[in-house]
Parts: sequence; C-alpha cells; structure tokens
Amino acid sequence: MEIVEHLLDISGIGRNRMQLRWVSSAEGQLFADYITQFSEQTKELGPFDPEQFKLPLTAIEQTLSSPRIRWLIGMTRELTEIENVYHEKLEEKDYKRLLKQATEEEYHKAMIVEVLRKGPHSVHEMAKKIGLPIYTVSLRLNELEKHGQAELTGYDGSTPKFIGLAT
Repeated sequence: MEIVEHLLDISGIGRNRMQLRWVSSAEGQLFADYITQFSEQTKELGPFDPEQFKLPLTAIEQTLSSPRIRWLIGMTRELTEIENVYHEKLEEKDYKRLLKQATEEEYHKAMIVEVLRKGPHSVHEMAKKIGLPIYTVSLRLNELEKHGQAELTGYDGSTPKFIGLAT
C-alpha cells in the first residue's frame, strides 16, 4: 500500500484519494464511521477526472505490474529478515528507500513508454508531456533502449526522435 500511495503522490493524484481499513463484520459502526470520514475527505478534494490523469493512471498500473517491482515486493522478507550466503540483509529503512527509488524509476519509464506509443518524440517533447526534467527522461530512455523497449528512429533536423518498441 505504501507503494500505491507513493505512486498516487508522484502522479499528482494524491494518496488521500485511497484508503485501506481493516474492519471486522462485528464492527458495523466503525465501518460506517470510516465511510463517512472518507466521503467527507473525498468531497473536500473535489471531483476526480480520470481522463485528466489517463497517462499517470496507465503508468501506475504498468509500474505495479513491472517484474522489477513485483520481484522486490515479493522478496521483502528474504531481503530484510533472512541473511544471504554472505550473511547480509537489508535494514528495513534501506529496503524501503530502494523500493521507493525503483518505483519512481519504473513509473518514469512507464510514462515514457506511454508517450512513445503515440509516435516518435524527442527527449524535450517527452519531458514536456510528462513533466520530468530532460536529464531524467534521458536517463530512463537510455534504460529503455538497453532493454529493447525504445530506439532512435531518426532526426528532425538535428533533434533525435525516439519510438517505443513492442515488448
């Protein structure tokens, strides 16, 4: 859930549009109180237009299903509680920092892939469409090229244009 909250924050949607609460069937009043609280919070946030967040929502979905993130989440216990053959394990805070960084990187790559699905783009055009610094787009694009998910397609004058590759 922390990863989903983080993705909602970096996408601009905001973590307050989602909640997870555990309530037993014997706690009807508590459930009703939670629903009332969340309804009031949602009203304060205002209407949500999914069309406005189509690109970020698609990137969030791709990030959560990426092999890298799924592997890291699946290996939480092994990485933080069980020592490896070298008698090493990650501290909880280091693991969370690693997972947060990997999530951001995968989200950025997913945003780039989505933009490239619509046709060739320069790094500057991609950066403008997804709201990331040119340097970050360039780094993530390089990773996508290494993994066969994007490639240079040509030039518009002296400006390189890239396309996404079906994977």
